[in-house]
Amino acid sequence: MPVEIWWYIVLGAGLLAALVAWRLRPEDLSAFDEPIDAAHTERFSTGPEPSAQLRAVEASLATLGQSLRGTHGRQRIAALRRHLDNAFADRAFDATFTPVDCAGVPGEWVLAPGADASRRTLYLHGGGFIIGSPRSHRTLTSRFSALTGGAVLAIDYRLMPEHPRRASIEDCRSAYHWMLEQGPGGAADRSPASTVFVAGESAGGNLTLALLAWLRDEGLRLPDAAVALSPLTDSCLASPSLRRNRHSDVMLGPMLGQLVRLPGWLLQAMTWLQTRIDPRDALISPLRGDLHGLPPLLLQASEAEMLLDDARRYAHRARAAGSPVRLQTWRHPVHAWPIFNPELPEAEEALAQIGRFLAEVLPSAAPKGASGALAEPAPTPSPA
Repeated sequence: MPVEIWWYIVLGAGLLAALVAWRLRPEDLSAFDEPIDAAHTERFSTGPEPSAQLRAVEASLATLGQSLRGTHGRQRIAALRRHLDNAFADRAFDATFTPVDCAGVPGEWVLAPGADASRRTLYLHGGGFIIGSPRSHRTLTSRFSALTGGAVLAIDYRLMPEHPRRASIEDCRSAYHWMLEQGPGGAADRSPASTVFVAGESAGGNLTLALLAWLRDEGLRLPDAAVALSPLTDSCLASPSLRRNRHSDVMLGPMLGQLVRLPGWLLQAMTWLQTRIDPRDALISPLRGDLHGLPPLLLQASEAEMLLDDARRYAHRARAAGSPVRLQTWRHPVHAWPIFNPELPEAEEALAQIGRFLAEVLPSAAPKGASGALAEPAPTPSPA
């Protein structure tokens, strides 16, 4: 092939790349890297160094990474799914777990002792939209049932790559609708919910935030409060901590550290190809949508994780839009650390703060003790 033809090919590829980069350029949100209202941002720490229990969790994650070497594609996904589903298989829970069909969406009802069936939480698990299930997240769903004093509906939304990204969004919407009028008492339990919460971590945090905006836009009943733990809020992957914290994030760093070093436009193009949704669309990037009129919302993130600024930017932008959003950060933990309860003191602190938040925003929905008296909000840990 003549040299001139190669030059035309290279020039054409360069022009195409420049066009794609321009077309996918997201709005610069760096203005929201700093607090809009510092009074609603809290920092916590268990000390100057990570706890011994956290070091043990980090070591187990490193061991998992080593065991997955040499696996790729569907084989790797299957191995990760098996590992996560069995990670807490030896736990004994006080709560009961009852399978349920939520109008076509499989899930399970989780009820701690004494749970009020009219108080309901929709819990959306994390796992990168690829792994995870109600079974894998029982350490969290059982605690949310105890914290709220109500029933938790954990759904098994459809995962990629077997299903398109939109499928998980549709399942969350359907399950929320169903939960409002369907209790945990079986097919005959058509009682309406008196109090409603939505919560999720990581990918489930993304689904939580997207669900809130959709409910508001559709004029449907909003939850009384919501909680998002280590949420992915920006599918443009433009948050500074994605690159800054790739070495300190022992969970996401080994998987995403090299990926986020790619040019931003290329990452966005890859996301678009994978999801068939523009990464700037609020459907998968809640940060980039309209954030006014949201219910009381608590965001928690680790200052060591790659998604720190996803949570930070969302909290600051939502506060600027007038929504009652609170941000709490912890100094050392791994991504989505509350799942490692009760072993991690950092997880216990985070869960105590969730209980305190829910009791403050909706005292009438606070869990009742054996005497029937409303539980007192958990004490505030020493800030960092």
